[in-house]
Amino acid sequence: MSDTRRRVKVYTLNEDRQWDDRGTGHVSSTYVERLKGMSLLVRAESDGSLLLESKINPNTAYQKQQDTLIVWSEAENYDLALSFQEKAGCDEIWEKICQVQGKDPSVEVTQDLIESEEEHIEEMPETSPLIDLPTCELNKLEEIADLVTSVLSSPIRREKLALALENEGYIKKLLQLFQVCENLENTEGLHHLYEIIRGILFLNKATLFEVMFSDECIMDVVGCLEYDPSLAQPKRHREFLTKTAKFKEVIPITDSELRQKIHQTYRVQYIQDIILPTPSVFEENFLSTLTSFIFFNKVEIVSMLQEDEKFLSEVFAQLTDEATDDDKRCELVNFFKEFCAFSQTLQPQNRDAFFKTLAKLGILPALEIVMGMDDLQVRSAATDIFSYLVEFSPSMVREFVMQEAQQSDDDILLINVVIEQMICDTDPELGGAVQLMGLLRTLIDPENMLATANKTEKSEFLNFFYNHCMHVLTAPLLANTSEDKCEKDAVVGSTKSNTICPDNYQTAQLLALILELLTFCVEHHTYHIKNYIMNKDLLRRVLVLMNSKHTFLALCALRFMRRIIGLKDEFYNRYITKGNLFEPVINALLDNGTRYNLLNSAVIELFEFIRVEDIKSLIAHIVENFYNALESIEYVQTFKGLKTKYEQEKDRQNQKLNSVPSILRSNRFRRDARALEEDEEMWFNEDEEEEGEAVVPPVEKSKQEDDFPDSYEKFMETKKAKESEDKENLPKRTSAGGFKFTFSHSASAANGANGANGKSVAAQTSPASSNGSSSKNATLTTAVTAAKGSLVGLVDYPDDEDDDEEEETSPRKRPRLGS
Repeated sequence: MSDTRRRVKVYTLNEDRQWDDRGTGHVSSTYVERLKGMSLLVRAESDGSLLLESKINPNTAYQKQQDTLIVWSEAENYDLALSFQEKAGCDEIWEKICQVQGKDPSVEVTQDLIESEEEHIEEMPETSPLIDLPTCELNKLEEIADLVTSVLSSPIRREKLALALENEGYIKKLLQLFQVCENLENTEGLHHLYEIIRGILFLNKATLFEVMFSDECIMDVVGCLEYDPSLAQPKRHREFLTKTAKFKEVIPITDSELRQKIHQTYRVQYIQDIILPTPSVFEENFLSTLTSFIFFNKVEIVSMLQEDEKFLSEVFAQLTDEATDDDKRCELVNFFKEFCAFSQTLQPQNRDAFFKTLAKLGILPALEIVMGMDDLQVRSAATDIFSYLVEFSPSMVREFVMQEAQQSDDDILLINVVIEQMICDTDPELGGAVQLMGLLRTLIDPENMLATANKTEKSEFLNFFYNHCMHVLTAPLLANTSEDKCEKDAVVGSTKSNTICPDNYQTAQLLALILELLTFCVEHHTYHIKNYIMNKDLLRRVLVLMNSKHTFLALCALRFMRRIIGLKDEFYNRYITKGNLFEPVINALLDNGTRYNLLNSAVIELFEFIRVEDIKSLIAHIVENFYNALESIEYVQTFKGLKTKYEQEKDRQNQKLNSVPSILRSNRFRRDARALEEDEEMWFNEDEEEEGEAVVPPVEKSKQEDDFPDSYEKFMETKKAKESEDKENLPKRTSAGGFKFTFSHSASAANGANGANGKSVAAQTSPASSNGSSSKNATLTTAVTAAKGSLVGLVDYPDDEDDDEEEETSPRKRPRLGS
């Protein structure tokens, strides 16, 4: 179906009297057996589905407007329109409709003269096909007003009145009477004229509107509508339209037809929005044609402006010219904002052409300049234009910023300008920031990124974004959770109240927005965000916000962690356990006390998820480090359930080990305890040197039965010693009521050379170590790389290289044989 003549857009009129686009397709007129008559069929061009099936009813009034539109009412309160791509196609279908109705195709409206038999007998005697209008004189105004208001309830009489008004050129005569009444100050006559003109508008006829809204008549129509009988004093609408409302031409418009169309649209919109009262339920459909009139006028204006390339080029030249003064630039930006708003009325292919024209002329570099300006109004208008562009084609915007990155500094990149506008929003409610955050989200959403044969937009753009823009986005978050701020509080006994967190509501809101965006990244960007989180130790910084007095911000931080855990990625899990990052969450739960609120529920849901999904490495970490603090929580079974899962896994591992043949546990595989310890120290030292690198290791394989069989006996030997040490290191509530965890790294534990001391080493991330000084933990957040990118095992067994490549666990967990 490549026939563009029959290509149409189907519109329906919604409850708000706006035209809704129902899709694009190809129209045909054929006999439909089921409907017993000739019907209009529109099949979607995308998938061939039926968009419209409408029988051409002999009694329905069809209207042809502006050469490419056919409008009709299918049923009470259900208006339809077909907008044709080409005039020829419209004429063809119009002929078919007129043929069915027995009309001459030269008419603009096919009349609906019979609605039902009863009304036909009652209201349409054969001798009187039209309504006889009283002569247009001052003393007949009351009679005319009564006639006009009486016909509004009957569709047939409305049609007949409209025909009579049209045939006799009656509207112009009425407007001459208006001038007479105004000169004579005949208030009663003016009140009647208000009723008459309002009634004629409610007849909802495009042909009458053409007369009423012409240049010579429209001001008199507005004049009539000033004299509402219910008002003590008439309104001064004409004064507003002629003196107050100024037509601003940013660049002089030379086309007189275009100027006239702009004036007409503005005035008709004014009549609809300001002068006419909001329609009641019974009048909702009375002004549907007026809405259509405005809608299609806007389409025409955009098309005419778009075709005038000289005009648009001049606008752009002035917008980007440094010599342009601020007031002029403000007007130019507002013009574009309105221009883009009007463009929403275009059909998709025309809207495509419209935005491509803007892109070709350089709308994006121009926006970059104006978005950085001081004037709030200009920035706001520029944001609106930017949102139209992002909505239309995120790919176009992405392509522009990636090309721009090759030529300019990070600071002036369009996306960074947008992020800075978001961060610097002065509105206490952050209205602008919320809008910009939505646009950023669209731009970084892989769902709308294209993959072509020769390049992948997703990988290219995300590489660009994480290299050039991510640091700008996270700067406020990192600044508000910086280590020097946190270290001041990292003393035993510190409580929620003295942790420095953004107490300013506006800052808290901004951080919440940034966290929402980062949470979106965790969900959709996989390894880019993973590397970023590891390199910046981002989750630890985010969890500082669990101390915020603004619960919504603490919940945002928790949601970020929940999304990470929801991925069930062992790499993230190791990062969390090594960094002891459950501690701030558990502190928040305990500080929340017995309050049954959203924070309480959200934290419990996090642990419940871990239990239900049976994430073994996290279950082991939580039970081993925090169970004593959590076992008192009995109003949910979550924590007891975690303990049960942990014990079941432990039993399972023991059973597996007992079934391992004794030859595998012979001394041949055993190594000296001190050598083990040295290897671990080497691992931690290397980690410090290579801080800042994050390599994603392969996900753990579940080969526990082969994993370190020779260390099991040593593990059992030191288990008792370790348990007694654990009791000393259990988390305790501090004197100030806060709940902090400290772990000692005692010599006795270190000498238990089976690696069980890994627990105390990995857990040295609490605010205070046993000697009271803050410990440096950055080393625990990075993975270790070897020269060729292969992973260095925690403990080096020359005889067991294959296993090492397949699996890496933290030193604390290896000997337990269950993760």
